[in-house]
Amino acid sequence: MSKLTNKIEAHDRSISEVLDDNKYTVDFFQREFKWEERHIEQLVSDLTTAFLDEYKTEHERKDVSNYNSYYLGPFVVSDKEGKRSIIDGQQRLTSLTLLLIYLNNLQKELGISETIESMIFSQKYGEKSFNIQVDERIPCMESLFKNGSYTPSEEDDESTINMANRYQDIEKNFPEEIKSEVLPFFLDWLKYNVVLVEIVAYSDENAYTIFETMNDRGLNLTPTEMLKGFILSRFPSGQARQKANLLWKKSMQQLHDYAKDEDQRFVQAWFRGQYADTIRPGRAGSKNEDFEKIGTRFHSWFRDNLEKAGIKGDRSENFEAFVETDFKFFLRVYKLMLDAERNFNDDLDHLYYINHWGIANSLSYPLLLSPLKTVDSDSVIKQKLNLVARFIETFVVRRSINFRKFASSSIRYTMYTLVKEIRQKEIYELKDILRSKLEEMEEKLDGIKTFRLHGQNGRFVKFLLSRMTAYVEQKAGINSSFDKFYQNKNGKPYEIEHIWADKFINHRDEFDQETEFQEMRNRLGGLILLPSGTNQSFNSKPYSEKLPHYIRENLLAQSLHESAYQNNPNFLNMKKELELPFQPHPDFKSDDIKERQNLYQDICERIWDIRKFQNQ
Repeated sequence: MSKLTNKIEAHDRSISEVLDDNKYTVDFFQREFKWEERHIEQLVSDLTTAFLDEYKTEHERKDVSNYNSYYLGPFVVSDKEGKRSIIDGQQRLTSLTLLLIYLNNLQKELGISETIESMIFSQKYGEKSFNIQVDERIPCMESLFKNGSYTPSEEDDESTINMANRYQDIEKNFPEEIKSEVLPFFLDWLKYNVVLVEIVAYSDENAYTIFETMNDRGLNLTPTEMLKGFILSRFPSGQARQKANLLWKKSMQQLHDYAKDEDQRFVQAWFRGQYADTIRPGRAGSKNEDFEKIGTRFHSWFRDNLEKAGIKGDRSENFEAFVETDFKFFLRVYKLMLDAERNFNDDLDHLYYINHWGIANSLSYPLLLSPLKTVDSDSVIKQKLNLVARFIETFVVRRSINFRKFASSSIRYTMYTLVKEIRQKEIYELKDILRSKLEEMEEKLDGIKTFRLHGQNGRFVKFLLSRMTAYVEQKAGINSSFDKFYQNKNGKPYEIEHIWADKFINHRDEFDQETEFQEMRNRLGGLILLPSGTNQSFNSKPYSEKLPHYIRENLLAQSLHESAYQNNPNFLNMKKELELPFQPHPDFKSDDIKERQNLYQDICERIWDIRKFQNQ
């Protein structure tokens, strides 16, 4: 082995130095891109919060050179004959590339011209290639770069699908206060002040050894471990400290069974929900406050804000009580929340629903924990959690059917303010506050009148149809569930069925333009759910041929056929009791779609009825 192949180098590099006009492949054991929304949310939050903590409106761009640097961690590359392969750090570098693509699209939208394209792709001998090049991801990368979106196909691998989704998460979480003349300052800071440590090995053997070493040992203390260290240092005796340490370690392991960073998410949600008082205003140049500081360095925030956390004075018994009462209580409730998200629970059903269609966890978890008190009974805890979850679900459904986004960046101030308003409230107070917030919303459920399926909202439309279909079946006494339609684990998955086939020529009697036909065809009233395969076999058939088959499907599909209204007392009783305008549709014209749309609105009005927040 030559001296070069034995060599290992480490250097600090700015993002510009790492990505600008540099080429990387991804090694086989680092092949899949697996980051989830929570990872992207944390990355965007960490970077933008660190920048906004430095930025002042009176600054000039040259002042950015004096801003604090931000360390983003190490990455490992193998360099063989000038070809560089990422051994460790692909998740972070791929996410940074997605962020740069988003920022490049954002600056074009804002009419700002900064040169960051060379950090995304470069050109040599007339051929353009991405700086992190994986062949199967190229169509996705190109579409994101050109159009700001990508619709995955059946041939796409896990990484490609994940990249398309994570790009949307960046769009959702990027703060509004940087979407302005502040953006060039942020780009400068990101390029030159955000630092990674590049570790270069010149042989696969050394590269893999470094990879194993970095992933097996030598990890830094996490914020949760530093919080534990501070709290336990205030305990009076070794015995009490040892007991609390064992409790803490066991609790953290339980959280790690859910996800490796669940401990940090728990503390952030607990502290924000129960103790945070101040929020950074949504304008550039503002200082970070409680909510932001807890998101980045909650161990430091706690040390500096003991009184806000209910610890008055530095007496050891206060710290013991904090662990024995507050820590144990909120840990138990947090695990209850996580379990209810993953496994349907009748008492906490809305937690399950918002796990599939809700706001970011950084907003929902503090909101859920906020009204709780350590003296609450299990019954009261469940009622409070489900009320808040019902509010969140109603909020996001209303926003979605009115084509309004609910990205963290656009609603964070609203939600964090609400956290403070509902903190430690009794159930009757909680109901009044949440009902009034929904009454004040501009977006109402009558947005369904014109709601339709389009390229970016398929997941929500399936959520909506799944909730409606399960609701009417359950009210008619059928053993049904939301899961059956949304993610059927015990049978064929359900898909969105267009009642009209995609054949404009068959509807020339009602439409002059195909765009008008497509708009009506995609209306919610023209959609149902059918099992995969059934949906595909019906896809191109005219309505007259589909209708006889619908009677064998779910109740919402059956209701199109006149046979559903004969010898079907449970369905007819449900229709009468709920006063729902079900009717058969022997033909299916534009007016029929509008009538079904009215029916769907009435069903939604019953599912998300704000009278559920009234005190009896």
